[in-house]
Amino acid sequence: MKQTTVGGTKRKLTNTLAIAALVIIFIAYMFPFLMVVINSLKQKRDIIKDPFSWLFTIKGLSFDNFVKAFVQMDFLNAFKNSLFVTVSATVLVTLLASMLAYYIVRNKNRVSDLTFALMVASMIIPFQAIMIPLVSIYGGTLNVLNHRLTLIFMHTGFSMAMSVFMFHGFIKGNIPIALEEASCIDGCTHMQTFFLIVFPLLKPIISTMVILNSLAFWNDFLLPSLVLTDKKLLTLPLSTYSFYGTYSADYGTIMAGLLLCVLPILVLYVALQKQIIGGVVAGAVK
Repeated sequence: MKQTTVGGTKRKLTNTLAIAALVIIFIAYMFPFLMVVINSLKQKRDIIKDPFSWLFTIKGLSFDNFVKAFVQMDFLNAFKNSLFVTVSATVLVTLLASMLAYYIVRNKNRVSDLTFALMVASMIIPFQAIMIPLVSIYGGTLNVLNHRLTLIFMHTGFSMAMSVFMFHGFIKGNIPIALEEASCIDGCTHMQTFFLIVFPLLKPIISTMVILNSLAFWNDFLLPSLVLTDKKLLTLPLSTYSFYGTYSADYGTIMAGLLLCVLPILVLYVALQKQIIGGVVAGAVK
């Protein structure tokens, strides 16, 4: 009984320390985001005077920063551009990556093995290493920059390798080939087998890849800044750059603009969090 009590005490102490460590990590991780929220409700003079002050210690709390940011960044137009680019690229990546991964898994030959190996190898190449040739070719030679379709095409291409890798692992470990053989016996073609049998079973990994790719496309600043220059085509991250002046910046408006950019994708994450966790757990178990 004494050993059990000692063991139980040690376990409680260990759990308490683990919880305390997690709370500290959570606070440290969320502190910058919390300060952005707080400073977005302050006036510029309060932010410059004491950016770490809490709301109840200052005067002049208002939502004027959000109104100013909404107007200055042309939020509705920028939101429309970001939504069009993000949704289009995400749909294309999901369809093309899942189809290619399915073909590679079910067709073992040199071409499919080489294709998969090259796609995995391409994941280690940083975008910064190819962005200058990319702009030179698409801008100087082909003259197709400053178009949303060009940005969608580039987003789709750069995301294919990781997406195919994730779909490949999920299909290989979670989709039994017996279902496909049964559908072939019933007279289904390869396309019908994929879209009617295989694709619905990919829901967990599709949800995971949708949120990961959507986050990447929605928050990307570097690639859109190289492709888009027309103010009517700017996405939300690019529109926030209008808050920065040559010699000064309106920090309150910047904070409010950043929150307006984050809010739509945060809603998407909350809506799909169950599917995301399910997809991650399914992949981890396999």
